[in-house]
Amino acid sequence: MSYPRRKILQTGGAVAGITLAGCISVNSDKKDGNGDNGNDGGGGDGNGGNDGNDETTGGTGQLWHSRPKGPKKSLESNVKKFEGQSDYAIKLSEISDLQKTIENKLPAGKGPHLFQWAHDWIGEYQPAGFLSDQSDKLSVDLESTYTSAAAEAVQFDGETLGLPYAAETVALLYNKDMVDEPPQTVAEMQSIMEEHHDPSNGKYGLSFPIDPYFISGYAQAFGGYYYDEKKDELGLAKSETLKGFRFVRDELAKYIPKDQKYDPQAAVFNEGNAPLAINGPWYLGTVRDKGLDVGVAPLPKPKGGKPKPYTGVKMWYFAKKMNEENGNTAAARKFTEWHTTNTDLLLDLAKDHGFIPVHKDLAGSDDLPPAVKGFSESVQMGEPMPTAPHMQKVWDPVKSAFLKVLKGKQDAKPAFEAAEKTIKQNWD
Repeated sequence: MSYPRRKILQTGGAVAGITLAGCISVNSDKKDGNGDNGNDGGGGDGNGGNDGNDETTGGTGQLWHSRPKGPKKSLESNVKKFEGQSDYAIKLSEISDLQKTIENKLPAGKGPHLFQWAHDWIGEYQPAGFLSDQSDKLSVDLESTYTSAAAEAVQFDGETLGLPYAAETVALLYNKDMVDEPPQTVAEMQSIMEEHHDPSNGKYGLSFPIDPYFISGYAQAFGGYYYDEKKDELGLAKSETLKGFRFVRDELAKYIPKDQKYDPQAAVFNEGNAPLAINGPWYLGTVRDKGLDVGVAPLPKPKGGKPKPYTGVKMWYFAKKMNEENGNTAAARKFTEWHTTNTDLLLDLAKDHGFIPVHKDLAGSDDLPPAVKGFSESVQMGEPMPTAPHMQKVWDPVKSAFLKVLKGKQDAKPAFEAAEKTIKQNWD
């Protein structure tokens, strides 16, 4: 089961409320809450009588998504453009609980050709038989088209199981009315936080949700790691990782509100009561809706270390229906290639919704909005999230152990030794 942070990343959106002008609803983007659209969410041919067996006669690809309002309208608009430029059609279905619906429908041979989510499902869904390898059918070369991290993220056990279109990670957000220039080091960051930290008056130095994903940049900054999927090895109790956990506790956490959960932490920055925040691109819409002038920069460097936040890749997954080689499958494949390589489209997504491009021609480009470029730089310093199924058992024990350390209930070493023991038991 995916770590709960995914709910924040998907439902929070990216610059929600800023949409493309003139967007039009495409096809039948209707839902009943579980993916059923009269034909099992796209289980039929869906192309007006054409059986889709000949690629030259077109076909209809079935796409599932759970995008918030703004990005959803952009997807609808882009589908319309694709249909106007090709002989293919695309049917969109918005699914309220995408994970649950996929796991219910795909084993029964039902569902879409494509669905959109971050890459951290790939390690569970490929062994389960939910996905389709399209390595030999793609006209796009992964290594020359996308960043190396993005190309790697959509592959598992030598199979290409989707195509990437955006990245995500955390970076430093700063309120420009309170901070002239973003700090480059943690020492500079602490100077800013000290100046503004006044809890008795509801003011804090930092907005920083405390969970394993958000703290990963500093927990892994000194050579440590949560989990090495190549070695299938935990690193929580290694001295380098313990140093990172203690660093978060001693140097950063003292500047945040007492309630470490996401919403209270986000609120203190939204309300102008903190100069700095550590958060992701999905948060930009919220702060801009509040009228804040916000800049984004890579995480400041600690002395003797380098931040290494976990990064994710948004991708179009090739569902098992793609194994049925026909015009419908071709439509889905062509749309995915077009959507992930059209640099004008990708630049619009960056400008309108804060999506961080992973196409090599755009990653880190000066054409990107400054905030998106700041996140892009943070992605480049990050660590791709492991996709191995064992990683899913790591999150909760890490969270539990760190909260004990943060609250002074236990020292880091025994807390994370116990966490490793729990994780290994869960693996078994």
